[in-house]
Amino acid sequence: MSRQPREALQQFIAALERHYEAMSTKHGGSSAAVEHAYEVLKDAFLDYEEAVDQSFEEWLPFELADNEEDAD
Repeated sequence: MSRQPREALQQFIAALERHYEAMSTKHGGSSAAVEHAYEVLKDAFLDYEEAVDQSFEEWLPFELADNEEDAD
């Protein structure tokens, strides 16, 4: 998804906050809310990274961790 870097940054920050809230309110075990927040956060990160690359030809200093479950 192509968007302006500032807008993508705001969405990324909002996704970080939602992810934190989901983690901080879960009560043991796995949580559908945390899993959903993780996916939203991952997408927001990738959108921001793409916007930064397209606008500034720069990359972020980190990348997504591989998830062994995704490899199956």
